[in-house]
Parts: sequence; C-alpha cells; structure tokens
Amino acid sequence: MTKRREFIKTSVIGTAGIAIGGLGLSPKTYASVVGANDRINMAVVGIRSRGTDHLNSWCALKESRNVRVKTICDVDEQFFAQGIKTVLTKSGDNVGTEWDMRKVFEDKDIDAVSFGLPNHWHALAAIWACQAGKNVYAEKPASHNFLEGKKMVEAARKYNVRMQTGCQNRSISNVIEAIKFMHSGGIGEVFMAKGLCYKPRDSFGIAPDGTPPASLHYDMWLGPARYHPYNEKRVHYNWHWFWDTGNGDTGNQGPHQFDIARWGLNKNEHPVKIYSTGGIYGINPAECAQETPNTQTSLFKYKDGKILEFETRGRYTNDESSLGIRIGNIFYGTEGYVEIDGGTWKAFRRREKEPFAGSESRENRPADPTFLAAPGGSEHFANFLDAIRSGKDETLNCQIKEGFMSSALPLLANISYRLGRELTFDGMKERFVKDKEADAMLTRVYRKPFVVPDIV
Repeated sequence: MTKRREFIKTSVIGTAGIAIGGLGLSPKTYASVVGANDRINMAVVGIRSRGTDHLNSWCALKESRNVRVKTICDVDEQFFAQGIKTVLTKSGDNVGTEWDMRKVFEDKDIDAVSFGLPNHWHALAAIWACQAGKNVYAEKPASHNFLEGKKMVEAARKYNVRMQTGCQNRSISNVIEAIKFMHSGGIGEVFMAKGLCYKPRDSFGIAPDGTPPASLHYDMWLGPARYHPYNEKRVHYNWHWFWDTGNGDTGNQGPHQFDIARWGLNKNEHPVKIYSTGGIYGINPAECAQETPNTQTSLFKYKDGKILEFETRGRYTNDESSLGIRIGNIFYGTEGYVEIDGGTWKAFRRREKEPFAGSESRENRPADPTFLAAPGGSEHFANFLDAIRSGKDETLNCQIKEGFMSSALPLLANISYRLGRELTFDGMKERFVKDKEADAMLTRVYRKPFVVPDIV
C-alpha cells in the first residue's frame, strides 16, 4: 500500500493534476490518461445530511479526478441503503459498508477519508485516520474544542498526510478575487470585518429519554462525549444545539463566515480580546431542550486594534447590505466597504451609492487555463484530490492549520459566552491570561476509550 500511495504522489500524471488544465486536457481526456493504479479510493464516514453532499461530490469527480468511493460508514445502519443507492446512481459503482470507522482505517486500499460527523467526533476521527496514513477531508468547525484543533494540525504534519478543512469559500473564484482586491488596498486599510449568520430556526421540541433504535450503535455515536441516555432530540442534526456534541450556529454555519472574515483581515494570529453574549429567545425552554444560544453577538480585537464582529440571529430578522445578506460578510476599510454574499461581491467607495468594483458572472469571464473545472461545483473537493497527488500542503486551498485558526474564533467566543465575561488571550502561548477557569474550557473531559491523545 505504501508503494501505491507513493505512486499516486509521484507519478507524472498525478503531480501534473494540479495544473492539468494548462495541458489543454478535458476532464474525460485526463481520466483516460491516468490508470487504475492512480485511482484515489475514498471512504465517507458519516453519510447523512452533509455526508450525502460528500458522496455526491466525490461521485461527480469520478471522471475528471479518477476517484472512487469504495466504502461508506455510519454508526446508524438505517442510512446504508440510501448511501449505496446514491453512489450507484451517481457513479455506477458498488460500495462497501461499515458502521465502525476503525475498520475503514484498517483497509489499506483506502487512500483518503472524508467526514460528515457531529462536531464532537471531528478531531479523534481525523487523528485516527492520520495515524493510519489516510488523507483527510475534515468538515467545519475543524474541531469541537480549541486544543483538539491543535492536535489535528500536529497529526497531519507528523504522518505527512494532506488534511483539508471544509471551508469551501477558499475555492470559490469570486471570493478569492474579493479577498485579493482587499489585500491589494481596494478599499484602503481594512480595519473591521463582520460575519453574518441569520438562520431563523424553530423549536425542535422535547422528548423523554428512551432506547436507541436497533440500527444505531449508540455508544459509538457518543464517542468522546460524556455519557447520557439516548434521547431522540439529541441525535441526528439536533446534536448541534447541545454543548457536549455541538457548538450552536456560531460554531455550525459560523466557521464559513469566520474564515472569510479572518482571511479578509489578513490575520494569521489569534485575537487578544474576546467577548460574546446572547441567549435563547422566542423559544420556551420548557418546550425545547436546546442548550446553545440562538442569538449571539461575538467581538474580537487583535493586537493592532483591528476588529472582527460576528452576529448569529436564529429568529425572525431582516437581512443586511445592498446584496440582502443573511449568510455572508461585510468588510470596512478606510476608503470604502466590501460586501460578500456567496459567490457575489461588491465594493463601494466612501459614501458612493453605486459599486465601483465587484464580481462578474462566470459566463462573462474568459476561460482559466490553469484550472480543470470540476463538475457539480466541487472545486474544493477537487482541490483536495489534486493536493493528494501533489503531496504538498501548500496546494491545499484550506489546509488544517487555516481551518484551525478560523474555527478557533467561534470556539473561543463560546467560552466567553458560557462564562459571561470578556476574556484576554495570549496567542503565543495559546492560553488565556491568568484565567484557569477559561483555560479548562479549551479542552474537555473525554469518555474512555474515545480520548484525543496528548501525543498524536
């Protein structure tokens, strides 16, 4: 297997994968050039919801990137039938199934694993995969707590595997263009970035504890989280709203916009001041088991005084900006401001009402010969596969270090929220300043044997 993986990294075609478009090859031509030995075999762990998106993306890249989904894995076996159907329909391939991800990591034919798991599983699953020599596509937030993210960075480096964080905006050409525009002084010096997460969500109710369905391997689902009896309101998707397993919407949708905000500010460091406040509004706590806030404002100040602001609104709300942003970003500079909404951006000069720069539709752009367009809008997934073949972290659009730095922001904000006070952070030591109570929340107490190790 080692020889096969090295072949993938060093073969002429594999190395050229990141710039194959420059050779003038179409996706089908590229697929015909590479052989079976160059195929990347994928496993997808966690196949419900976001995991289904992973399946669709890898299958869409079968022809252009010579990738095959070999195995699907989920602790709830009820999702196997739909997962098998998805892969067969989208790619024409049969696929194996496992409920225990450790079996997946033992398969020497698997080159890479992508995870669509609850947040509390992100770090340990990724570390196990690295230890088995697998490349990793890790969803946002990179980890459930701050110190886990550091361990993921260490694991990727120690085992020399590629680990991409699922911050897909890093692969959207218009977003890249907007960031370059700001970094080149398009609106002067950018002194403040704002992220918006306006997602009204209704109460998901309450239910008594019960017995897990026969299809669910509940102990494995809990994994690193402390034990609590099975409750149907705490599992599929609702896990986002409990501190043991999720991070609220600030740590759910938020990491995408936190990443753009930090990127636009050009900050490769942690903030020095953190304050977050909010609560649960418009929902009767006696009728909903939710723990995380549905309304939350978070403020970060960097050493040079620049500000990052993030707002989560989980109830009825207006949008903001001329683009009508609900999920997006606004940047403020000394000479104007920039709005980013998905793949659309506009720049405004000072008090002018009309934009002076912004994105064009893809149809109006000249073809870019340096990139082999991935079908199905799967550029970020394609970039991961190209980086596996290059064997170089720098070819990843969002390697795990970037994902960790951006994910750290909502994780630190949630510590401030839960403690109810402003916090001072030492970015060099990656600890709070003289605050043992806050430091204790940088990690968690793990349920054995599902322990993120000190030494990965």
